[in-house]
Amino acid sequence: MVATQLGIGTDLTLFTEDDVYLFNEGSHFNLYEKLGSHPMTHNNVQGTYFAVWAPNAVYVTVKGDFNGWGRDRNPLKARGLTGIWEGFIPGVKKGDVYKYHIVSRSGYEVEKADPMALAYEIPPKTASVVWDSEYTWNDREWMAKRGKRNTLNAPISIYEMHIGSWMRVPEDGNRSLSYRELAPKLTEYLQKMGFTHVEFLPITEHPFFASWGYQATGYFAPTSRYGTLQDFMYLVDYLHQNDIGVILDWVPSHFPTDLFALSYFDGTHLYEHADPRQGYHPDWNSAIFNYGRNEVKSFLIGSAFFWLEKCHIDGLRVDAVASMLYLDYSRKHGEWVANQYGGHENLEAIAFIRRFNEAIYDRFPDVMTIAEESTSWSMVSRPSYLGGLGFGYKWDMGWMHDTLSYMSQDPIHRRYHHRLLTFRMLYAYNENFILPLSHDEVVHGKGSLIGKMPGDYWQQFANLRSLFAYMYASTAKKLLFMGGEIGQWSEWNHDTSLDWHLLGYPTHAGLQKWVADLNKIYREEPALHELDCDPNGFEWIDCNDSENSVVSLIRKGSWALQTEESEASADPKSPKSIVLVVCNFTPIPRYNYRIGVPTDGYWKELLNSDAGEYGGSGVGNFGGQEAQEIPCHGRPYSLNLILPPLGVVFFKNERSKQD
Repeated sequence: MVATQLGIGTDLTLFTEDDVYLFNEGSHFNLYEKLGSHPMTHNNVQGTYFAVWAPNAVYVTVKGDFNGWGRDRNPLKARGLTGIWEGFIPGVKKGDVYKYHIVSRSGYEVEKADPMALAYEIPPKTASVVWDSEYTWNDREWMAKRGKRNTLNAPISIYEMHIGSWMRVPEDGNRSLSYRELAPKLTEYLQKMGFTHVEFLPITEHPFFASWGYQATGYFAPTSRYGTLQDFMYLVDYLHQNDIGVILDWVPSHFPTDLFALSYFDGTHLYEHADPRQGYHPDWNSAIFNYGRNEVKSFLIGSAFFWLEKCHIDGLRVDAVASMLYLDYSRKHGEWVANQYGGHENLEAIAFIRRFNEAIYDRFPDVMTIAEESTSWSMVSRPSYLGGLGFGYKWDMGWMHDTLSYMSQDPIHRRYHHRLLTFRMLYAYNENFILPLSHDEVVHGKGSLIGKMPGDYWQQFANLRSLFAYMYASTAKKLLFMGGEIGQWSEWNHDTSLDWHLLGYPTHAGLQKWVADLNKIYREEPALHELDCDPNGFEWIDCNDSENSVVSLIRKGSWALQTEESEASADPKSPKSIVLVVCNFTPIPRYNYRIGVPTDGYWKELLNSDAGEYGGSGVGNFGGQEAQEIPCHGRPYSLNLILPPLGVVFFKNERSKQD
């Protein structure tokens, strides 16, 4: 911008009356362009414009390296009764460090980091850094097509990871990779493994590394531990240029009470509820946003817009939604305040969530929002105009708990827990689900995924391969936390790298190849992804064989949605994509196991988790079978299969082998 467009004389302001109105209304979603620090030229003078919201303040000044941290050298000016303090300071440039010194009406004095800063000092230092968001993007091709990569009928396989502990540099003090160092290494790995998206645990600035980013103090800045904002943009850009989407874990549910940050910002509870029964989170010793305050809505939705607009992020996974929805979440009787109707629903948070999703999908219709919602709240991923919360997807926490509970059983006992495998299909289409084997399952003493599997060494790997296979066979999108794909034995430790040396062992390398091949057929076979969120894409063959701990199912592609008229006009030679999956969750190979199938022809064995290349015993079906005209399971044809021990086999229907 030209300086003369921003103000008159020395009274520089970026705020118009419309800006103030939208901010106070809770609808200013580009707030990062107005508040914060903005290096610029004003009246031919280089400097930085500062603006901060502190309505209870009587005095605000900027302190930094540039003025020797002097208290009274660069005071800001109040913009009427808006609560905004602003000013232009000549000579302050990009990279300069600063804080606001705030004096409240009550006499309370405090030094605060800038809530809207684009950069901060590397923790444990806490000051803000003057920065900009300039970057030249090279991902136009991805941005033009990403809408098709995020839809319900697209294959979405997400690799969840923590940037600081994915891969470290032991020869350099065991430090984490920088954003720029990570870009080529991560991209190459994701391409090898076949994941469509990567999801980063929160990268918003956070003072406590062991919080994994879930205690954020900078909602508009990537953590400086790994580089600058532009370095992070480079990482996203690099991934996009290689056809990999990027999802951020985003935390609007709570924030830490560190003195330098948002809490009690101007001598009042500005961002959080004043009543601790509403404004304090007992589980995480943190503050809860006041979702009924319009300026807080502008702040939070503005943060979401920043990552989507400026950083080209493809999706936001919203953490701990359940804690936002319920006033009595993790609280005992007498520790919470009912809503105006006497209920325990947080009406202000519900309204905020709906507004958040409406605003995002209106401005960015080609991205996705994902809810981590751990209760049975209805219509989380349904539009707000239908009474839903408006998210695009929801994590299926029930599937995760049930399936891990089942897989942790000794196979001899699994027959008594069979419903844990099958119950999900009673609710599988109530939401647009993602099946998560996330970081939450490998921390806090829960052990690793491979460690949860019963049996001896061979059986543990066979069980884990079967778990992954059942996830990819099930309807819904997929998510796997780093380390699970290599069978890491130890629980995730944020202070160390993944145990990449394990890939020197054939069983671990075989498991990794199994996950890569699952991703490959998931992406290549329409039947395995096109109707992930539609009941027309799934049928049980037999879900009742609890005695043998066997389940069998078929997945169908979008052709299953055709009407009789459209089917009649379709090319008769065009194959109807059908994939048959049979799972044997016992270590006993089963011979002459007959499975009913809907069509004749040759059924090719696409994948077998017991194949030798994955570390299995090599029991299989010699590449496939021709269907026999023997009715079974209510279907006109059947296959006489060999089911490998603790194994899952995928078959695809093809035209007759003789043809």
